Amino acid sequence: MLTAVNDTMPDAAPALDADADQELVAQAAAGGVAAFEALYRRHASRVHGVIARLVGYHGARAEDLTQEAFVRAWQALPNFRFESAFGTWLHRLAVNTALMELRGRRGRPFEDSDEDVFDTIGSADSAGHVTALSMDLERAVASLPPRARAVLVLYDVEGWKHEEIAAELGMAVGSSKAQLHRARSLLRARLGEQA
Repeated sequence: MLTAVNDTMPDAAPALDADADQELVAQAAAGGVAAFEALYRRHASRVHGVIARLVGYHGARAEDLTQEAFVRAWQALPNFRFESAFGTWLHRLAVNTALMELRGRRGRPFEDSDEDVFDTIGSADSAGHVTALSMDLERAVASLPPRARAVLVLYDVEGWKHEEIAAELGMAVGSSKAQLHRARSLLRARLGEQA
């Protein structure tokens, strides 16, 4: 039903129209596969991006998790109540999919090879630009320890509060703040080494 993420990712993210989403969601909730595929094409890039940033995978595993998030969306769509925009709901579902992966990964060795983390280095960012800084930053973020990376992405990129992060990751608020400080310090050090 769904095609590979890389086949549908545009060079620049399209502006998403919430009204068009609402019509597509209603059709998809009623079983409309074509409507759901349209929603997938509209949101796949953003979902893939947040998952890749959170889990640090930029290869096939990030694509698998993106597919998993959309399968969960398809299953939950009949219960979608339009209390928030579909994109917001889907984004939260994607974050939860990534966090479940992180929880499941505790105690297991890193599954992808080190080189898989850098598969997308040199590809265009959401504005269609490739810059050395964005490549260095992506590489540095991907190299952070998983919990520190998750806190950094949720706080600095996604705009979550420490209380939300702590509840979602099963840690104290103080631990969330400490992990953020650790992640930022590691990023500064790693980016400073590359300068």
